[in-house]
Amino acid sequence: MPLDQLETILGGGPAPVSRFYFSQRLRLHYLDWGNEGAPTMLLVHGWRDHCHNWDWLASRLRKDWHILAPDLRGHGDSEWQTEGSYPRHVYTYDLAQLIHQQKMSPVTIIAHSNGANLSLRYAGTYPETVQKIVAIEGLGTNPVARKREDKGIVERMHEWIEGRRNLSRRAERRFASIDEAFIRMKEANKSFSEERAWHLTLHGVTRNEDGTYSWKFDPYLRSWAPYDMPRAEVMELWGRITCPTLLIGGAKSGRPDPRADGSAALFRNPRVEMIEGAGHWAHHDQFETVLGQITDFLKTP
Repeated sequence: MPLDQLETILGGGPAPVSRFYFSQRLRLHYLDWGNEGAPTMLLVHGWRDHCHNWDWLASRLRKDWHILAPDLRGHGDSEWQTEGSYPRHVYTYDLAQLIHQQKMSPVTIIAHSNGANLSLRYAGTYPETVQKIVAIEGLGTNPVARKREDKGIVERMHEWIEGRRNLSRRAERRFASIDEAFIRMKEANKSFSEERAWHLTLHGVTRNEDGTYSWKFDPYLRSWAPYDMPRAEVMELWGRITCPTLLIGGAKSGRPDPRADGSAALFRNPRVEMIEGAGHWAHHDQFETVLGQITDFLKTP
């Protein structure tokens, strides 16, 4: 990425510092955006993403907050599970450890997709530690996931076992150049601008010994566990969240409006914003609109 583009993203401030912490023997990475002494904020990315998804948002909020943006285990510059298993309760533990070790409580959390799912579970488990929370596309599942959840346990177990076997035989995808990886990024995320796609690609690949490039996330993340916390228990945790909660959805994502399906009513203090012209990555598709909603929410008592 040209230096002037990077400086634009960072808003003229210093680059964030890479730091590490340990959780269940894994060395996990996070970006520290500085401004210690300010209120703490945690930015949590989604499935198969990385901490640099938040660079634009963090650069705009860093003057008022001490921001930490972790790479979830198996993602970015964090270590991978040896057995390639990534249940959601383990991720929730990792968040709890980072907040505990860095003394972030009371913390404000902004999270996307699976990261929002995990963060809401954390907030329901330890409601006294969370000041405010923003969940972007973090409630409903997409049509493919809903179809999987409707299957019986035997069918899900069979699919999981066969999927793992296929992954063990599958060669990790390699790109001859970063430009080739960028093309793939654009194909998979057609709504991303050239600048965003390039930035996310640059930070989302690692160079292999033979000079090729691969995505940083563990390929075993493509395999979904055959079971998770029952949805009734997830909703029970939502009902325990006492802090103001902003639920942001992309109107074009295909996921339900939380007001229409009853999800929003499960929260004690919810606010819902559906972003027109945005898909699942609402904070990329309509950045200024989402930033405005978040900024207004953070200022509201």
